[in-house]
Amino acid sequence: MDSTTGHSGLTPGDLLRLRRFTTPTVYNGWEQVSRTDRRTVVNRQDVRDFMPQAGPMVGYAVTLEVEPSNPAHLRDAPDAPRRYREYVESLPGPKIVVLKDADSPNVIGTYFGEVNASLHRALGCVGIITDGGVRDVGEMAAIGFKALALRLCVGHAFAWPVRWGGEVEVFGLKIRSGDLVHADQHGFMVIPEEDQKAVFDATLFMDGNECTSVIEASQVLVGRSMSETRAQMVDAERRFGAAALERFGRKGEWT
Repeated sequence: MDSTTGHSGLTPGDLLRLRRFTTPTVYNGWEQVSRTDRRTVVNRQDVRDFMPQAGPMVGYAVTLEVEPSNPAHLRDAPDAPRRYREYVESLPGPKIVVLKDADSPNVIGTYFGEVNASLHRALGCVGIITDGGVRDVGEMAAIGFKALALRLCVGHAFAWPVRWGGEVEVFGLKIRSGDLVHADQHGFMVIPEEDQKAVFDATLFMDGNECTSVIEASQVLVGRSMSETRAQMVDAERRFGAAALERFGRKGEWT
């Protein structure tokens, strides 16, 4: 792997193209080319996007665990922030911090506000997903650092890096460092490595397939009766399924 490609050979341009689609649209394309159980790649619990106006983000996971309620971590591992930052720097980007808060859902403090968001942005991170809290969301938005979190938080308490680089579970989904994550206001998904090269073309095709069949047929058009709309929707669902079946061997969600 060189500096122009990610974990599975995707270029920065590939990831930028993928970022132009919403996460549900990427999911629709992904399920056409994947053999992975479609129930196992998305968050299972509610998550809030505090910068929906920023659109989607896509990047490789950097996992981190914190326990803001426990002051012992500061005493026992005073150099943890330095070592954690070295780890973040060592990974290819773009990166998304996936932070597990051991106190969640009883959030008492956060490791991420303006300063850590700015630092992580400089280290190649584009945002964070955490089952804990975040603060300074206005400042985060201003520097282009997106945040999906359980809630907002006022203080930092004793937030400190505890562990990093391992598997974490946030919002019901297990994520490992290096996993490719796509996220927006709807939630987030992990794109399995074996599907990453095919997912953009599949997403582009399925988005166009919807636009020229079921979305077109369901639009309110002057001069078309309700019964005509129902009839055209049946035909559109048939055409949608036929196009998907011809391309991927699967009919898709509307058939």
